[in-house]
Amino acid sequence: MMGYGWGMGFAGWIFMVVFWVALVALVVWAVTRLLPSSGQSGQQLRAESPEEILDRRFAGGEIDAEEYRRARHALGSGRR
Repeated sequence: MMGYGWGMGFAGWIFMVVFWVALVALVVWAVTRLLPSSGQSGQQLRAESPEEILDRRFAGGEIDAEEYRRARHALGSGRR
């Protein structure tokens, strides 16, 4: 009354476990690669310092050299 034989056997069970672990790992890897992350390449977002904002604005042409110098001086004297 064994029906269809002795079943999968030990090697069959090992193969089935390895197959399902690999399949779950593949799905997790695919989901993490396809969905956008909240950070940029794993880097934490941080607030810009006032000097960095000033440098960016000067580099972008939003402020002229004289205004840049005045703001740099004001920032420098305020931190002492």
